[in-house]
Amino acid sequence: MSMSDPIADMLTRIRNAQMAEKVTVVMPSSKLKVALAKVLQDEGYVDGFKVVTDNGKPTLEIGLKYYADRPVIEKIQRVSRPGLRVYKGSEIFPRL
Repeated sequence: MSMSDPIADMLTRIRNAQMAEKVTVVMPSSKLKVALAKVLQDEGYVDGFKVVTDNGKPTLEIGLKYYADRPVIEKIQRVSRPGLRVYKGSEIFPRL
């Protein structure tokens, strides 16, 4: 199966798993998805992640995080996509 937007697919899988109150979510792995999972983990939105290789195909398993029986990620969506690019200036980020 070919995906036109793997990031949107990843975010949808995370959103659906949280709505179903799953502990983990599994998806096909790629370097981009692993990098995004690392950012989510570093920012404290997910418990962790690991890449598992079964039958030669790597899968990404992400541990979802809950606090007081509510998902830590309240809203997750893809704003910029290949057909509609959204650019933000650097002023949205705090200066270091």
